[in-house]
Amino acid sequence: MIVRSLTDVDGTDADIRTETWRSRRVVLAKDKVGFSFHETVLYAGTETRMWYANHIELVHCIEGEAEVTDEETGETHLITPGTLYLLDGHEHHTVRPKTDFRVLCVFNPPVTGREVHDEHGVYPLLSETGERLDTPGQ
Repeated sequence: MIVRSLTDVDGTDADIRTETWRSRRVVLAKDKVGFSFHETVLYAGTETRMWYANHIELVHCIEGEAEVTDEETGETHLITPGTLYLLDGHEHHTVRPKTDFRVLCVFNPPVTGREVHDEHGVYPLLSETGERLDTPGQ
């Protein structure tokens, strides 16, 4: 059994901060459970373009409000507490938080905790040793 709190992650290499978001990766590939689990806050008034070419992501909003745009279709969705979106087709998407937007995220395959978005908005597929397993810019 794994028991872990967000404070256990604070200040570690699994506590990732960028200009537009902070992600605390609570369950990682090294836990060997087949997925990773993160608590992420995207900051109000920012815009983050993402494309999970190597992962499926489920995002469940627990606080705040944001618009999520599927860049392939142009369709925009308002996401509020209790709403989730699932990127099951590796969609290029943009998140525009109206308020600080707190979400719980599940990734498959699991991330190692060291990933950040590359210039294409993609998380690289990394091995536990940090070796890149995907092709950059897919």
